[in-house]
Amino acid sequence: MDSITSWLTSARDWLDARGRPAWLAAMIIGFIFFWPVGLAILFYMIGSKRMKCNRKYNIIPHRRMQMSSSGNVAFDNYRDETLKRLEEEQTAFQGFLQRLREAKDKAEFDQFMNDRRDKTQMTPEFG
Repeated sequence: MDSITSWLTSARDWLDARGRPAWLAAMIIGFIFFWPVGLAILFYMIGSKRMKCNRKYNIIPHRRMQMSSSGNVAFDNYRDETLKRLEEEQTAFQGFLQRLREAKDKAEFDQFMNDRRDKTQMTPEFG
């Protein structure tokens, strides 16, 4: 068991030394020869964060990203105003969607209650 673990560790270190392209090549080769091996490598890459992007900025939803100045004050002001306006429009649209869902839920509930009332009025009472 120790020999398998040491072999896997040395294979991981060898692939790490060569970077993401080596990991991708190993995954593709794994899929070609025996698909569970390729799948295992893919899950390992995702779980160990070897598939993450090395972007300068991470996009975080619903949070305004602090942007550096472009050097043009007029453009920076325009950009800030536009982003603020878009955030307000997004908030207003989300409110609209919420009201739309509530109206649909109310209409469906009212329809259910009407159908239920109609059924109770139509069934004769025995007794």
